[in-house]
Amino acid sequence: MKRPRITDIRATTVTVPLEAPLRHSNGAHWGRFVRTIVEVETDVGIIGLGEMGGGGESAEAAFRALKSYLVGHDPFELENLRFMICNPTASLYNNRTQMHAAIEFACLDIMGKFLGVPVCDILGGKMRDAVPFASYMFFRLANKDTGEGETRTADQLIEQTLALKKKCGFTSHKLKSGVFPPDYELEVFRAWAKALGPDSVRYDPNAAFSVEEAIRFARGIEDLNNDYYEDPTWGLNGMRRVRENTTMPLATNTVVVNFEQLAANILNPAVDVILLDTTFWGGIRPCVKAAGVCETFQLGIAVHSSGELGVQLATMLHLGAVLPNLVFHADAHYHQLTDDIIIGGPMRYENGAIKVPTAPGLGVELDRNRLGQYADLHKTLGGYSYDRDPSRPGWFSVVPNTRWADPSDDRVVDY
Repeated sequence: MKRPRITDIRATTVTVPLEAPLRHSNGAHWGRFVRTIVEVETDVGIIGLGEMGGGGESAEAAFRALKSYLVGHDPFELENLRFMICNPTASLYNNRTQMHAAIEFACLDIMGKFLGVPVCDILGGKMRDAVPFASYMFFRLANKDTGEGETRTADQLIEQTLALKKKCGFTSHKLKSGVFPPDYELEVFRAWAKALGPDSVRYDPNAAFSVEEAIRFARGIEDLNNDYYEDPTWGLNGMRRVRENTTMPLATNTVVVNFEQLAANILNPAVDVILLDTTFWGGIRPCVKAAGVCETFQLGIAVHSSGELGVQLATMLHLGAVLPNLVFHADAHYHQLTDDIIIGGPMRYENGAIKVPTAPGLGVELDRNRLGQYADLHKTLGGYSYDRDPSRPGWFSVVPNTRWADPSDDRVVDY
């Protein structure tokens, strides 16, 4: 049977609403996610799907510019694709790692559909039928339309997490933080962990702390049931100093996001758990390779979330399905969304896990009505500044951060 060849590529920017704006140490998601959905067409009628964070005219133009690289390419030739788009020396001038990831997703989707098997079978076969997830909790601004959804106090955070635990079945919980003064967040985190009983917890200030503050905070939470302490400070050297002064494992998705950094961390350990992101690492296959290295050197791994819709979530599920050393629950922003752009709507959590799709390829298809609806919404609303907080005009973060939000500020902000 004739193997498929790529004939075209399309990119569509969408914006999908969140329950409420999500705050983090560097800014906020302003009540929605902006994503670029990629469709790679072939001469056999199969269309492969990909997804990338961010979007707009510049992202769509950048994908269109890759058409000349892709037309005529065999989607099975993924190593050729990697160097064709992401040659490491050429990438000094045109870093395309995340674009390559979206195209790799689409090529794997094409391969699976062509062969009639799910992507996890191409990657070596699944070790599990469902991937367990941690809840992913944020300090949130109130929804500007309803006035609801704010998360600012310990009581609000506990109420929302317990409701989500009841709905989805989570037994591991993560707090994205680095928003309010450290002493305030320490008090909130300890109250939250206590309310969750035997469930495990994770604290992630997104590298906002100085080394000294990170160590001080670590000593304030070491007695809790922590999975790990994620990105308390910036850089391998900073993380190494924190690691030397705490009993908790350190995790990262910021300072080990490629193989050179992974090698440096193995030679001089700074991080214990590598959070593999199918976008940040440039695709599913690089994550599988990195997981193999981590298995060899006895480093922990987890699957990281970068704000996915259903297409990228499918890549995370197929990745999680095939990794023998995945002992930590994966991350997902997914439950913060109000909808999705795939047929059937948002995937469902059962007992804290999402089933691995079994249909050929990634196992998801676009809902054209939803795609059009949220493409139109993006045209209406435009983008937003991820590194700014709508409740703090003129504010921007520094590293280490000292410019904390006021935990007593309960205004409903227009954004």
